Amino acid sequence: MSNKPVRVLVGKVGLDGHDRGAKVVAKALRDAGMEVIYTGLRQTPEQIVEAALQEDVQVIGLSILSGAHMQLLPPVVELLRQQGAADIMVLAGGIIPPEDIAYLKEVGIAEVFTPGTSTSDIINYIREHLEENE
Repeated sequence: MSNKPVRVLVGKVGLDGHDRGAKVVAKALRDAGMEVIYTGLRQTPEQIVEAALQEDVQVIGLSILSGAHMQLLPPVVELLRQQGAADIMVLAGGIIPPEDIAYLKEVGIAEVFTPGTSTSDIINYIREHLEENE
């Protein structure tokens, strides 16, 4: 992997107003040497993709607790494809039922991290999978 730090956009899509978990993950990624851009609450898929393109990130991490993951996460992947940025890895975390995970991966979410996942598992996943794609 290059010496350039990994750039990660951490975002909250939809009307979900709880961002403690996203902030914990953002801090852990930063502590691991990654550059982290946090978009704040109540972002649309369009805002997430626009910010990711402007910030030239390699990874988008989306936190969602509202139950709207099936409506809000696939459009992020589709918008990235439309912008020619399908190489940006999209990760999801939060309250996502096991039965929805296969579909989310099928539409292009690289991995889904559910409650209880350690931040080191997320960091390792990003590092390992970015190395594979270089």
